[in-house]
Amino acid sequence: MKDFYVSRTGRDAALIARSDPVVYDEGRYADALDAAQLQAYERDGFLVLTGVFDADEVEALRREAQALEHDPAVREGEEVIREPGGTALRSIFRVHELGRRLADLPRDPRLLDVARQILGSEAYIHQSRINMKPALDGKEFYWHSDFETWHVEDGMPAMRALSCSVLLTDNTAFNGPLTLIPGSHRQFVACVGETPEENYKTSLRRQEIGVPDPVSLRLLAEQGGLHAVTAPAGSVVFFDCNTLHSSGGNLSPWPRSNVFMVYNSVENRLVAPFHGMSPRPEYIASRQADAVLEPLAQPA
Repeated sequence: MKDFYVSRTGRDAALIARSDPVVYDEGRYADALDAAQLQAYERDGFLVLTGVFDADEVEALRREAQALEHDPAVREGEEVIREPGGTALRSIFRVHELGRRLADLPRDPRLLDVARQILGSEAYIHQSRINMKPALDGKEFYWHSDFETWHVEDGMPAMRALSCSVLLTDNTAFNGPLTLIPGSHRQFVACVGETPEENYKTSLRRQEIGVPDPVSLRLLAEQGGLHAVTAPAGSVVFFDCNTLHSSGGNLSPWPRSNVFMVYNSVENRLVAPFHGMSPRPEYIASRQADAVLEPLAQPA
C-alpha cells in the first residue's frame, strides 16, 4: 500500500497537503448534523455541541467512570495509564468493554449517527478511554495529530476517522481543556525522528515522538488560531483525526474527566503498521475485523 503520509523516517519535518476528504459522501450517509454544522466541521476540523446529554445521563456515566477508576482490578490492568512521574491515573483504555453504560455510549445515535454521517459509512471503535486530569496536578499533553500516530504506529491507512469526547465535568479555562488549531486538519505534519519499539509505553504518559516541529506548529496556529473547548458537562466535541490538538495542566482544585472514543470507518480498517513496527495492543488499536456498531434502539 502506498504511503501518502510519510512520517518519522529520519527526514526533515514537512507539511503534506491532505489528500482525503474531511466529510465523506457530502454528508449524505446519515442525517444528524445540519448543513451549517457540517460546513463548520469541514472548515475547522471540529464541532462542539452543547446539551447533548442531560444531567442525569452525565451523572450515571460519571459514577461508572469513577467506579472503574477505583476498581482494584482495573487499576492493575494494562489498560491503565498513569501520570508521568506519579501514580495518579491519567487514562483508562478500552472503557467501552469495561462498563455497562460506557458500552452503550458509542452506539448512542446522538453520537454514532454524527460519525456515520461524517465518515460516509458504518463505523467501529478504534479506541476508547476515559481521560482524567487530577485536581491541581493533572499534567498537560503536548500538541499532536492523532492520525499521525495511528497511521505510523497502528497502520490506519487514511484520514477517515474522528474522535468524540463526551464531557463528564465542566471543562473550563483552568482545568486543562482540549485546545485545537482550526484548519490544521488540512495539512499533515510529517514529524522528525524514528519510532522506538513499544513507544506507547512512554508516549501515552508523555508524548515526545510524533509531535509537530515548532515551525510547522507556529505556521498552522498563525493561520487558524487556537480554540480552547470550554463547555459544560454533557457537551460533546467531535474532531477530525488529523486536527492538531493539545491540553494544558489542571490548575483547578477539582478533577476533570471526559470519555474519549475514536470512530473509524469500516472501509479504513488497520493494516500492518507502516515502517515495519509491531502492532500496538488491541486495547489501544482495535483490529477486530468484523466489528460494526449497531445503533441503540430509540425509545418508543
